[in-house]
Amino acid sequence: MKSCRVTLSVAAARRLSAAGDEEKKMAAGKASEPEEDSPRLSAQESDALARVDSSLFGYQRLHEDGASMKALLVKAVRCYESLILKAEGKVDPEFFCQLGHFNLLLEEYPKALSAYQRYYSLQSDYWKNAAFLYGLGMLYFHYNAFQWAIKAFQEVLYIDPGFSRAKEIHLRLGLMFKVNTDYESSLKHFQLALIDSNHCTLSKAESKYRAAKEAYESLLQTEDLPAQVKAATFQQLGWMHHTVEQLGDKANKDSYAIQCLQKSLEADPNSGQSWYFLGRCYSSIGKVQDAFISYRQSIDKSEASADTWCSIGVLYQQQNQPMDALQAYICAVQLDHSHAAAWMDLGTLYESCNQPQDAIKCYVNATRSKACSNTPALAARIRYLQVRATHTCPLLEQLRVNRASLKPLQLQMLEQLEAQLSAMHQQQMTQSSSGQIRASLPNGPSLPANPAPPLANGPQPPSVGNNHTPGTRTNGDVPYLHPNTLPHNCTSPGDTWRSQRLNSAQGLQKGPGSHWAGPNGDRTLSSSASADGGPHNQVGLPATTPSEPAVNHLSSPSSTSSPASSSSQTATSGAPHGTGPTKESAPHGTGPTKESAALQANGSTAANHHSPDRSPTSTSGSPAAASTDNPQLSALLRSKESPAVSSRVNHVHPGTTLTASTASSPASSPPPRSAELNKPGSSAPGPPPALTVNGSGGGACSEDSQSPLKLEPPELCIKTATALKPSLSSSTVSIYPTSADVLKACRNLGKNGLSSSSILLNKCPPPRLPPPPSLPLAKDKLNPPTPSIYLENKRDAFFPPLHQFCTNPSNPVTVIRGLAGALKLDLGLFSTKTLVEANPEHLVEVRTQLCQPADENWDASGLKKQWRCESIRSYTTISTYAQYQASSFQESLRNEKKGQKELSDSEATSSETVPRRQKGPFKQVKFGTNIDVSDEKKWKLQLQELSKLPAFARVVSAGNLLSHVGHSILGMNTVQLFMKVPGSRTPGHQEHNNFCAVNINIGPGDCEWFAVPEPYWGVMSEFCEKNNINFLKGSWWPNLEDLFEANVPVYRFIQRPGDLVWLNTGTVHWGQAIGWCNNISWSVGPLTAYQYKLAVERYEWNKLQSVKSMVPMVHLSWNMARNIKVSDHKLFEMIKFCLLRTLKQCQTIKEALVSAGKETVWHRRSRDEPAHYCSICEVEVFNLLFVTSHSYSRKSCVVQCQDCARKASSELDGFVVLQQFRMEDLVQVYDQFSLVSRFI
Repeated sequence: MKSCRVTLSVAAARRLSAAGDEEKKMAAGKASEPEEDSPRLSAQESDALARVDSSLFGYQRLHEDGASMKALLVKAVRCYESLILKAEGKVDPEFFCQLGHFNLLLEEYPKALSAYQRYYSLQSDYWKNAAFLYGLGMLYFHYNAFQWAIKAFQEVLYIDPGFSRAKEIHLRLGLMFKVNTDYESSLKHFQLALIDSNHCTLSKAESKYRAAKEAYESLLQTEDLPAQVKAATFQQLGWMHHTVEQLGDKANKDSYAIQCLQKSLEADPNSGQSWYFLGRCYSSIGKVQDAFISYRQSIDKSEASADTWCSIGVLYQQQNQPMDALQAYICAVQLDHSHAAAWMDLGTLYESCNQPQDAIKCYVNATRSKACSNTPALAARIRYLQVRATHTCPLLEQLRVNRASLKPLQLQMLEQLEAQLSAMHQQQMTQSSSGQIRASLPNGPSLPANPAPPLANGPQPPSVGNNHTPGTRTNGDVPYLHPNTLPHNCTSPGDTWRSQRLNSAQGLQKGPGSHWAGPNGDRTLSSSASADGGPHNQVGLPATTPSEPAVNHLSSPSSTSSPASSSSQTATSGAPHGTGPTKESAPHGTGPTKESAALQANGSTAANHHSPDRSPTSTSGSPAAASTDNPQLSALLRSKESPAVSSRVNHVHPGTTLTASTASSPASSPPPRSAELNKPGSSAPGPPPALTVNGSGGGACSEDSQSPLKLEPPELCIKTATALKPSLSSSTVSIYPTSADVLKACRNLGKNGLSSSSILLNKCPPPRLPPPPSLPLAKDKLNPPTPSIYLENKRDAFFPPLHQFCTNPSNPVTVIRGLAGALKLDLGLFSTKTLVEANPEHLVEVRTQLCQPADENWDASGLKKQWRCESIRSYTTISTYAQYQASSFQESLRNEKKGQKELSDSEATSSETVPRRQKGPFKQVKFGTNIDVSDEKKWKLQLQELSKLPAFARVVSAGNLLSHVGHSILGMNTVQLFMKVPGSRTPGHQEHNNFCAVNINIGPGDCEWFAVPEPYWGVMSEFCEKNNINFLKGSWWPNLEDLFEANVPVYRFIQRPGDLVWLNTGTVHWGQAIGWCNNISWSVGPLTAYQYKLAVERYEWNKLQSVKSMVPMVHLSWNMARNIKVSDHKLFEMIKFCLLRTLKQCQTIKEALVSAGKETVWHRRSRDEPAHYCSICEVEVFNLLFVTSHSYSRKSCVVQCQDCARKASSELDGFVVLQQFRMEDLVQVYDQFSLVSRFI
């Protein structure tokens, strides 16, 4: 691909030189006109520029030792702009692409974006240019338009898996997915980056955490490990899980951290540090009592620690015990007078009680600590408090006045405080001679009615800080801790990184829903706090909402982390005090309505957040002013940005007006023609809208995958794309060349992989989400009746029109009622009793879920509807789950006899029969899922009973595509069982690779189903994306109101015992049990062109999304060519095209191996051997398997694809290439596969 880019660049440079000569001639004939200063490039300079593209971004050190290259790029930009202006924009599109590369390297981001967008509008097959897509992705990443950056980067990897900067892409994808809370995808891309041996501009700090985790876990596997070493290892492993966000989601991290710390204490019960860490973990999940006990143990097991007392103070403050908190903070600063976190916590306590003078003194002490890194922010806060300073009556003075009425315990506490305050006062008096002002501790805070906005920011290690969580108010004395009160006021671009280390502000708030009053009664701005982690520690105030658990942010003295490891932050900038908050937002998923010539760099990006390093009134156009929803991420990845970037886009071409897309999704919204990224009210730009082709690319690309066609926005000038058929560019060559022609063309390939032979075809564009049907349905048609067929006897079940009706694409779902009775199926073989008798110890996957109404999905608090469907995975046995199923049923019977109504409120979830109730808290239910019943020895009777079904619905049949795979795919061409109690949910999904599905309800209870036709899956995917859920791998439950507003039809029906539900190709569906029941299910692949087409489309979409395809379509296609005769012309064309592409790929790889002197090793495929996937990127690997020499010697043969193998070693050193099919055999299969007549 790089060679292709160089060739295009050379051509552009040569055309530029020729154009310069033509300009000279034209200028000679216009002596009357003033001579313009038009720079020209020499031949040597043109050759140098021909090797320049976006892949050099971050590698070309223009500001240090690349002065000559920078001068050349500046000259080239002037030359290109001059030529384009004179030609009135009528130049080769490649000029704009090159201009975008040059401006990107010069860090002229607005100009680069403008040039790239112009190239896109002129070049219909822009998707073939990986350098363009990479540059566009880097720009989107720079502007924090992560949604579009992800799409651009994915397309680069799709069209060129061996792209030279693939490591850069994987690291950025990992970071962006992490921000989007898609941790599974994030981890995968980080792993892909780790195996890449190529150089990278990014630090490996984040990767080191995972390496450290693996090292600790490996050490724990050592036999006879000393107790002290074991305790220390568990301690570090637990604390790392608590503080490092990259190691998973918070709930799982905290749970694992507590387990590790408990094991550490088992090995060394006297470790005060482990007790302290355990207390921090308990505090973070809201277990206050356990946290107190752990802190107490820490003090008992070791010497008193300022960190521990500071954390105890935080807990007291959470529990609305200000006096106890004050005493704990005093203990902390007595033990360590330079403990910045304790001073700041103490300051926040005074400030919350409207004692600004005392708070000022505490903040002054905090700034004197060497460990305090937020001195500028504290200084600004001190100045603010000095302005607002008021005289209040201290709490202790009130207590002294009322000494006679105090209880004995309160009196004793007052005396202790007075003694401690006296000692502190004497200590401060000794320092007065040096001019230092130490905060004197007053007699106690008074209890305010309108407290002021406090500040709390955490220093770096070895300082400590705490993050509070509001509890339940018992009185109105001391306000609970709440985030979103203190703004950051860092205005200079140089303070960007420092402002990030403040790690977001925290504060006190009087109550939920109230706001802090500024000097004039106005609200002050808010900053949202970050999650726990890394060296950026929060102190004093909360970063959680009232519904969240407390999270301490004290860092371990022995644990540090890099900026890359800290938690993802979201911070909004502050405003001058006394003003209301200003918010700039960019509607997510909507396109711009006009072309803009200016980049509003002080606005909001797609993340809808302000920059934490500037004031909201700033109009700076510098990169530092670009808004971000994750400042650490942007600062980590931003390549040496210049002090300022022009806020205007230099339009050097005629503009093209772009109207907003009518589609409601970001994926279908075209980008702006200029860098209108940060303008309030505009959306982040997206990758240019390409052809909507769901089945393109790779080895399984099909000619029938050209529909739906491209969505062209009005007034957008794009060349009409040719139909993506597997036809040849030459009309004289057949679409089905002989194998000899294919192999000959492959042998003629040059070293760069280019060939003029039309036999090899061009690459297909990356697949796109399909737009919704062009004609929206009327609102009264959004709840269509579900097609239902009632069977009376066996003849009805085997009636051919039944098969035709079910597989008709116009019927997304069909319910076949009375099937069990008509076929006399013995459903009792799948009852819980029979299952326990047959295999009681069989493994069951259990999902713990919240029991909710079937048509709703609420968060755990029952306050907010959401798409995310949360569950916890565990495992048990059939017998154990059967006991739970039975006990659940018996409990419901007892409740019914007592006349209670809780059952209908918590378990009977059909919205048709259950009235609405108050939401939350919800009861938890356990769903037994994915029970494998494929073993013919264990489940012989059950599997034999299913052979009574009609052929089109059987697990195995000649007309089932999945029966030709040649090996088992669990849950697809094998039977799975589900054991349910009321409320058990199967979240929304499509079957793997868009195959059909069969589901039979065993009973005795019913199930409620929801289904959406396949043409709307793109809309469903966009909804998931908007809710930060992975459509393919995430767990989601659609909001019916959202679907109704988007004009998405939803089929809804009840499945009774004995009913068979046929889910047609690609149907999106989800369901919930109404009663106690079991279900069996499997997938079916009708032998039709429609089924094969959609399976290939999903295969290619999975490849784009870096998701493993459960059905190996290449392997399946070759087996189909061997086993069956095809009379359907469309199906034949698609299969033949797949064979052609893979035959070409195999021969090309073989030729490359021969030229590199690498021999293949014959490794015959065994019977029932599964298809192979790359162990790194999970793409299907056909015929030529790359395995490491080490694994081959041990006969384990861990397979990799060629691209991953070459990333690990460009020369394939340490790899053995296994060949499973001889080329002669593949050639024979290819040539013999032909279309047969229907009448034979």
